[in-house]
Amino acid sequence: MVWCLGLAILSLIISQGADGRGKPEVVSVVGRAGESAVLGCDLLPPAGRPPLHVIEWLRFGFLLPIFIQFGLYSPRIDPDYVGRVRLQKGASLQIEGLRVEDQGWYECRVLFLDQHSPGDDSANGSWVHLTVNSPPQFLETPPQVLEVRELEPVTLRCVAQGNPQPRVTWKLRGQDLGQGQSQVQVLNGTLRIRRVERSSAGVYTCQASSTEGSTTHATQLLVLGPPVIVVPPKNSTVNASQDVSLACRAEAYPANLTYSWFQDSTNVFHISRLQPRVRILVDGSLRLQAAQPDDAGRYTCVPSNGLPRSPSASAYLTVLYPAQVTAMPPETPLPVGMRGVIRCPVRANPPLLFVSWTKDGQALQLDKFPGWSQGPEGSLIIALGNEDALGEYSCTPYNSLGTAGPSPVTRVLLKAPPAFLERPKEEYFQEVGRELLIPCSARGDPSPTISWAKVGRGLQGQAQVDSNSSLILRPLTKEAHGRWECTASNAVARVAASTNVYVLGTSPHVVTNVSVAPLPKGANVSWEPGFDGGYLQRFSVWYTPLAKRPDRAHHDWVSLAVPVGAAFLLVPGLQPHTQYQFSVLAQNKLGSGPFSEIVLSAPEGLPTTPAAPSPPPTEMSPPLSPPRGLVAVRTPRGVLLHWDPPELVPKRLDGYILEGRQGSQGWEVLDRAVAGTEMQLVVPGLIKDPDPQDVLYEFRLVAFSGSYVSDPSNTANVSTSGLEVYPSRTQLPGLLPQPVLAGVVGGVCFLGVAVLVSILAACLMNRRRAARRRRKRLRQDPPLIFSPAGKSAPQRNTSVDENYEWDSEFPGDMELLETLHLGLAGPRSRLEAEPELGVRAFQKGVKTPEEGCLLSAAHAPGPEARCAALREEFLAFRRRRDAARSRLPAYRQPIFHPEQATLL
Repeated sequence: MVWCLGLAILSLIISQGADGRGKPEVVSVVGRAGESAVLGCDLLPPAGRPPLHVIEWLRFGFLLPIFIQFGLYSPRIDPDYVGRVRLQKGASLQIEGLRVEDQGWYECRVLFLDQHSPGDDSANGSWVHLTVNSPPQFLETPPQVLEVRELEPVTLRCVAQGNPQPRVTWKLRGQDLGQGQSQVQVLNGTLRIRRVERSSAGVYTCQASSTEGSTTHATQLLVLGPPVIVVPPKNSTVNASQDVSLACRAEAYPANLTYSWFQDSTNVFHISRLQPRVRILVDGSLRLQAAQPDDAGRYTCVPSNGLPRSPSASAYLTVLYPAQVTAMPPETPLPVGMRGVIRCPVRANPPLLFVSWTKDGQALQLDKFPGWSQGPEGSLIIALGNEDALGEYSCTPYNSLGTAGPSPVTRVLLKAPPAFLERPKEEYFQEVGRELLIPCSARGDPSPTISWAKVGRGLQGQAQVDSNSSLILRPLTKEAHGRWECTASNAVARVAASTNVYVLGTSPHVVTNVSVAPLPKGANVSWEPGFDGGYLQRFSVWYTPLAKRPDRAHHDWVSLAVPVGAAFLLVPGLQPHTQYQFSVLAQNKLGSGPFSEIVLSAPEGLPTTPAAPSPPPTEMSPPLSPPRGLVAVRTPRGVLLHWDPPELVPKRLDGYILEGRQGSQGWEVLDRAVAGTEMQLVVPGLIKDPDPQDVLYEFRLVAFSGSYVSDPSNTANVSTSGLEVYPSRTQLPGLLPQPVLAGVVGGVCFLGVAVLVSILAACLMNRRRAARRRRKRLRQDPPLIFSPAGKSAPQRNTSVDENYEWDSEFPGDMELLETLHLGLAGPRSRLEAEPELGVRAFQKGVKTPEEGCLLSAAHAPGPEARCAALREEFLAFRRRRDAARSRLPAYRQPIFHPEQATLL
């Protein structure tokens, strides 16, 4: 600012002259640094001896003249110009050894001492401008060698001077920097690299150039960083017992590189089988001698120079070898009565082709064992574990290179698979905060291990298992709700049993499967309710535009209440083609559950084609709209139906008709007299069919007012999922109207009474039948008519009818009765005598021959002789019978004959 002001004043002085009457000539002198220049001054007279005077040279910006000469006295010289200035040709000043800082404005003054006019003194003086040209010269440069850590910034500064002012540029590998490079910036001779990378290393050249020449300065930039792998290892394939070499070469600064090799993240020198066979060469290569099958895998090279973030490069080594058995167990247990597998642990490269088996030293022929097969990996699959599987087995694997030999022998043992002694129930209901014990025990050979796990999202810290393998949930929390699985496993098999745990007394669980169907200026939101926590839950749908308003810091969410029991809601009044966020919240009397996942959807626009106008209502159109918002909720008392009354009612609403159906069956009227003031109704007796599939019940309402009947309302569904009641399979007995239900109950009671009466009648008839059989047997007994001695009686037929009884306690009597029929009396006498004797025998029983004679004496000719003969014969028969009985011990006591039987 001071220099500018000075130059302005100087220009004003020069333009006006000393007295304002003239303009002296301005002289410009140009010189080169290091050389000399003459500043001319013609104020002295050109001829003759000049009067006494004083010569002064002033430089603009200096307080004192730089040169004063008076007469023959020694001149006074400014310290910066000592030895470099002298007068030449009068008052002219010669400056030698020009410097750049010598450039500027100089004024020559000559003061004549013998002149006393002030006007003359003021007119004395002239201005000369000295320009000193110099080649470029650096005032500031970066060091010749500079070390910078990788990823750090660096600044290289070059400052040069000269006249004219030199231009400073930067080059790397012969290319100018700072043009089209985002990481490199050059400004006023300063080079700035924002993020040094390994490619940034090199020699940077700073060049200052002008019309007077140019000069350069070089700086080598060394990037300190981890090594860079320039030759990575490559995948290699060798045969077993061959040597292999994996190359690895890296570059880095500093270059104190060390190489480490790893096989599958383990240092090769820490693996005992590799340690004597590996070497790491100076160039970083890995040398492996006599490759073995276990040597195959991933090998990683890691060079390091002491700086962090060492790089790595990996390659895979493949070793080819014949198929071989790794470790055949000495014993293989198989489950009794279940599918079992005898494994052949094989490794092979190239892949396995087939496996041959021997059983008890003989080649195994699978076709002789039904249900046995061989798996793709060569294992034996036995469909049913039994004694046929017992024995000693050996396997021999093969691939394209052959085989390494058969396996050791494994002996097959039959073991009992796990079997549950006590299984958990299908469902458990317990209140939150209490303790829930779920038993689970199993047996097997060997003894199985029992474990518990929650299906899906796990539960940490609250699940315990006691000594009896029972699951203990203490205290029971909301997170324990869900499906649990008990697993019993041993060496031969694994079985599992699951149960559902319902935690009561909690807030609702999150809803799932939220879906949004876009509609014109709206959306239909539906979801699957979660567990209600044991209380009736309600839902609300929350929505907001995806893009929040610019004047709000947060989104403005709007919530809509959902009718009780509904799992869907129509959201109206949305902007078309605008993305909205939707979420569903469940609540019960204990609080709110978590929000569901957010679903995005954009409502559709209205149709472009105009809609047809609605036809005017006719006389046939009923002015009664159907009930609205019918929902069904399952409760312990039955099904709770809730609805809103119709919007359009002519005068007054008389009532509703409730209809229902099960599955795909037809609609049935369940109640014809639901009051019009009602808005909810409990339908008792919800049942579940014994069939494993759940039953879906559907309900709907029809409103009626006078002679008008509305259309059916929307359908409300309820399922029997989770019920444990299994009544009849027929149809909706719990949902039938009362008259029909009364008829069913009456019919069942009548059927029971009829069965009871039939049983009593059968018992009475059976008694009467037994009495008739006894009377009939007595009527069928023949009269006592004896045959003469010496004739043999035919054998008795012991076959009887199942409706009669027979008794052979006295075989002699029966033979006598049979002889009576063949008997001695003539045909006529027998026909006349038998009826009379039969009646007497039925009335009084057969006693003695005398009584028989008395009965038949009136009809038989010669009664006295006949009766006497019969009497003698009967007495002789009794004597023989008594004698025979006395000789047989079986007849000494009144016991039944072995052939006695009674058939009813």
